[in-house]
Order: sequence, then structure tokens, then C-alpha cells
Amino acid sequence: MAFATIDLTKGVTGVLPSANATYSTPRDNAAPLIINGNMAVAQRSTSVTSITSGGFNTVDRFKLNLNSLGTWTQTQNTLSASDTPFTHGFTKSLKMDVTTANGSPSSSADCQIYYLPEGQDLQLLKKGTANAEKITIGFWIKATKTGTNILAIYDRDNNRLNSQSYTVSSSDTWEYKVVNFPADTTGAIDNDNNKSFELRWVLAVGSDLTSGSLQTTWATYTNANYAVGQVNNADSTSNNWEITGVQLEVGEFTSATLPPFQFESFGDNLARCQRYFTMIADGRLGGGSNEALIGAGYCHATNSNYFADGILPVKLRTYDPSIFTVTGTSNYKALRDNGEDYFDNLVMYSQYNSQGFSVNGTGNVSATQGHGIQMRLGSSSTYLGVDSEL
Repeated sequence: MAFATIDLTKGVTGVLPSANATYSTPRDNAAPLIINGNMAVAQRSTSVTSITSGGFNTVDRFKLNLNSLGTWTQTQNTLSASDTPFTHGFTKSLKMDVTTANGSPSSSADCQIYYLPEGQDLQLLKKGTANAEKITIGFWIKATKTGTNILAIYDRDNNRLNSQSYTVSSSDTWEYKVVNFPADTTGAIDNDNNKSFELRWVLAVGSDLTSGSLQTTWATYTNANYAVGQVNNADSTSNNWEITGVQLEVGEFTSATLPPFQFESFGDNLARCQRYFTMIADGRLGGGSNEALIGAGYCHATNSNYFADGILPVKLRTYDPSIFTVTGTSNYKALRDNGEDYFDNLVMYSQYNSQGFSVNGTGNVSATQGHGIQMRLGSSSTYLGVDSEL
């Protein structure tokens, strides 16, 4: 078995894997355990403004959890040669920018970035057994606010928590962090396609989550022990918070022994993301994409509704995805014999088929029952996706 060698000689503030290190511990996983850790794929959008609640916004697989804690812009940021991660192969990051500050969060407020893996992808951790493995998380971070930050792992299957702290030492400077988590011999992870672990980067929280003692050993989840010592990254509109190069390794590593980041081709990375979300058509891409094909179908009933079906490039995680659409008017259109009909919205018609989809347009129907149609986007601001996220 071959072992990896990397050259990390570029200057950086903060902890960095040692230069020209040779790693004696091979990985058991052929592909990275964190999908899209280099933040290269952002199917939904590259920038979303005026965010006041949680959800998936830009970078695939990384979810914002936000409750009563400011207003934000989230961006898939493009790095340049002046950004230290760029010199190590990273061209994109996930960036959070405060646009409405909150210097005094309510007790239950929180702002966090989650990564949600499937339980079946974490079985090599052997959690809940005598041979449970330690866990190491490595990542690049750049934040305006210096001080203590919390990275937590929440075991949803067993309601267990482990929180670890790391320090941002220099304002608006890229730093590399390696965070270690102990093994947990209590509570096995379910071997299924549901969320089991939640990796949580805390940006800011209220007093409900900081009033106890930081839970650095595995134990039953307790609110008060969750994020003790966390700085408030939301307390100024000058604040930014940015990460890239996220990797999860099985075992305990230091900055000198951490294996190199596993880069995948963009195509392989995109395909792994599409298990959870697929953008079917996006009129914002330009070049005629405003009339991009969604699927082919037929008029189910005269003056009633159209159905259109399509095939997805990757099998989804579940058989009952939700639809990802835009609000507005005349967003979608059906090309029929002698004309076209516009719809404000489409709905997902459940087919229990994880590699196909069926959408339904109702109301503005002029075709004859049984006649074929093409369903397309209706404008340059319209899009349609299917969502099977955890």
C-alpha cells in the first residue's frame, strides 16, 4: 500500500500540517468521509443575502442552523493567490458575512454550520464498541473575531455530545486547525441512510448553551454544556467567518501527522453531492438556460393538469424527495401543440423512484388529454431541483 507525501511549505498563521511529512497510517476509506469539504460544489446558489433562518443556501452538504441571531449573507467565495488555502489547492470557501449584528443574543439563539453524514458512512468509527475510534477534524478558517470557538459532534442516534474548543488567534487571517475527539464506547451509530452524527461549527449562541461546563468527554447531551466559552461572531457588521478544506479522519492526529486532504475530481464530488440534492434546470446560468428542459410528459386531463417526468444523474438518498422551486409568476411553461402554457409553480408527484422524478403543473392547461408536452423553465430567474437532504 502506498503512503502519501505532501509539501506544505507555504507560510501561514496558525497550526499547519508539517512540511514534507510522510504518513505511516493509511486510510481505511478510499473516498473522503466529508463530501465537498473543499467547498467546490454549490448547486443552489453562489450567494444568498438577507438570511434570518436556517437551511441549505450555497455550498452543498453544509447547512446553516440559525435562530434569532442576526442577518447574514452566505457566499461560496472564490479564493485567490493571496489566500493561504489557495496555495494548498483550495479555490473555494464557505463565507458568512454579518449584515445585521446582534451583540446580545437571546438565551435560546444560535448560529451554526452543520455537516450531516449518513450513519452507514460512519460504521468504520466502530462507535459504541470496545474498539471505538478517535476522530480528528481538520479545516482552514478565517474569522474577523478572535478568541475561543466550539466544534461539536452531536450523536443524534444516542443523544450524546462531545464539544471541543479551538482558538482563532489573528483577525481576518487564514489559520489551519486540527481538532481531536475521543472515542465513544457507548451508543452505536445506526447503519442506515439517516443522519446520525452532526458536525457543528458554532458561530454564536445564547446563554442556554453556555451556562455550564464545556462537555469535552462523551456524555448525554446537556444544553448548558454545549458551547461554553464561544465568542460572538455576530456582534458586528464588520465580522466575517469563512472555512474550507474540511476533512474527517479516523484516529488521533496532530498537525504533524494529519493525512493530506483527499481531493476528488469536480465530477466525482458533484455526483456525491447529487445523492442529496440535484439541480435539474437553472435559468440563472445564461446562454439559453432560461428555457432549459425539465422533462417530457403529457396532458393528464383537458383543462386540468400536466405531468412531466425526468431521469436524475445519481440515485437519491431517499425515494420521496421534495421539490426546490422559486416563488413568483410564470416560472415554468409547457410546450404543447399550437402553443405553450405557463405555471407559477410545479409540485412533486411522488413516484417512489430514487433515480427519477415527476412534476405536476395544474390550472393553466390548454392541451387535449393524452397529448404530449415538454416542461421547461419559463424565465432567466427560474430554477428547479429535487432535495433529498438529511
